[in-house]
Amino acid sequence: MLKFLLRRLVLALLVLITVLTVSFTLTRLSGDVAVSMAGPTASQEDVETIRRAYGLDRPLPVQFLAWVGDAASGDLGRSYLYHAPVAGLIRDRLPITLTLGLTGLGIALIVAIPLGILAAMYEATILDRAIMMIAVIGQAMPSFWLGLSLVILLGLRLQWLPLSGVETWQGYILPGVVLAFSAIPALMRLTRSGMVDALSSDYIRTARAKGLTRARIVLHHALRNAAMPVVAVAAVQLGFMLGGSIVIEAVFSLNGVGYLAWESISKNDFPVVQSVVLFLATIYIALTLMADMLNALLDPRLRSA
Repeated sequence: MLKFLLRRLVLALLVLITVLTVSFTLTRLSGDVAVSMAGPTASQEDVETIRRAYGLDRPLPVQFLAWVGDAASGDLGRSYLYHAPVAGLIRDRLPITLTLGLTGLGIALIVAIPLGILAAMYEATILDRAIMMIAVIGQAMPSFWLGLSLVILLGLRLQWLPLSGVETWQGYILPGVVLAFSAIPALMRLTRSGMVDALSSDYIRTARAKGLTRARIVLHHALRNAAMPVVAVAAVQLGFMLGGSIVIEAVFSLNGVGYLAWESISKNDFPVVQSVVLFLATIYIALTLMADMLNALLDPRLRSA
């Protein structure tokens, strides 16, 4: 188990280094931040002054190593746009993004697990095919299109839910549903396949022979084993949701980490963009690592893979 953990930790570190390198390179290729900060009417002397003030006149490898070193010590730099520490900006907006991600994951599990169970119980029937069709549609539907459609229908026409903002808990429902829709297909298919395997196993046939009710067999025996990999994958899906919240927060005007990233990208605020990418990548890698550990505990065969 220790060897498996060390391999996963090394792999996670390599992924994190790759993400840092790619994000740093792409932000530098998107434009000259000194020119953006100085404005279109600034002189070349003003641009050079800004470069020296923010260390942008140094070679790119030096800038990268300096940023990584500062980030490792908890210093994510200062925002060019907000003129405030980046760590503080992320900390202030993190609760909205985390609440949105957990809301989306909760909705996804509430919808996906029952539908996956129904599809497995009625395998190869019209109900099974209809549920799988829902999964296909959910996988193909763009999040921004679904978000705008729900805003028009439930917010403007029916006026059931607020259009934007999270002043009340109802403000999380629409963006949570949109965020959940992208995770429901994967969780649904995984639940279905796990339940199909469980329901055809020997211990389920033994339970039927003992005269146990169908509900007890499905919920207390089959689901207990089928849900184990779903829990592990749910952790990974939470990472996807936190990273994918950028589009959702922009559509619903939620002032979270995703919206902060969108604003910073549009204004070439490199310190914020790099730090948000680092933050979201770290969370995703940590959740993936946790899912790998959980899978290894549940299935010893993975430890030697």
